Amino acid sequence: MNELIKTITRDDGTIAVSGRELHDFLGVGKDFSNWFKDMASYGFEEGKDFSPFSAKTPNGGRPRIEYVMTLDMAKEVAMIQRTNKGKQARQYFISVEKRYKQLEALPHTPEEKLALTMEVANRSAEKVMKLDNRVTDLEKNAPIAPGEYSYISRQVRNVVESYINTHHLRITQKQRGLLYKDVSRGMNEYVGIKTRTQLRKRDFDRADEFVSNWHPSTATMMLIRETQDDQQNVSDQLAMG
Repeated sequence: MNELIKTITRDDGTIAVSGRELHDFLGVGKDFSNWFKDMASYGFEEGKDFSPFSAKTPNGGRPRIEYVMTLDMAKEVAMIQRTNKGKQARQYFISVEKRYKQLEALPHTPEEKLALTMEVANRSAEKVMKLDNRVTDLEKNAPIAPGEYSYISRQVRNVVESYINTHHLRITQKQRGLLYKDVSRGMNEYVGIKTRTQLRKRDFDRADEFVSNWHPSTATMMLIRETQDDQQNVSDQLAMG
């Protein structure tokens, strides 16, 4: 398999990815250091999802801080970009992970090879299909990752604030809350959940699509107008008093 983005095999056998290698491949306009800090803010933890280390610069200057991230973090960071390059990188990391698991599962001793041969010989196509379906179901029903959850929350905030600015609304914090409640309630109803914390892998794309195309309901806009009318009436009474 051609190495699209350089990966590292750690001493414990796990695969890691150079943050700078991924940054360069994605063609991000922001400088590496600030970009990585932005990515880390999506809920990733130092020491668990990524680790900093000091590296020499090519021209022999002062050492610079580099980062190495887990394969799972690299997949999420690639997805967060929402670009063709990001999609390409994520698919590549998935293929790297698949190949790693295949190599890890290979037998090493003669006994293991014999056992594997017997298992494959006795396995029916029906059992393989059931196993594959079960794995697929487990993946789809898995909770979304911290980076995905943060992305949906940011999207909700962005569409609400964009709607307020686009329509030049002068509203109170309470009225603003009605808009947030509207988009959250609509998204939950669309994907079939009660709260955002119930989002699963299978729901992510549908939730993202709903939020991106959201417009407040008629009921919500009428409630906002009613509260605006009440505020105006109170102002008028105070002025007359």
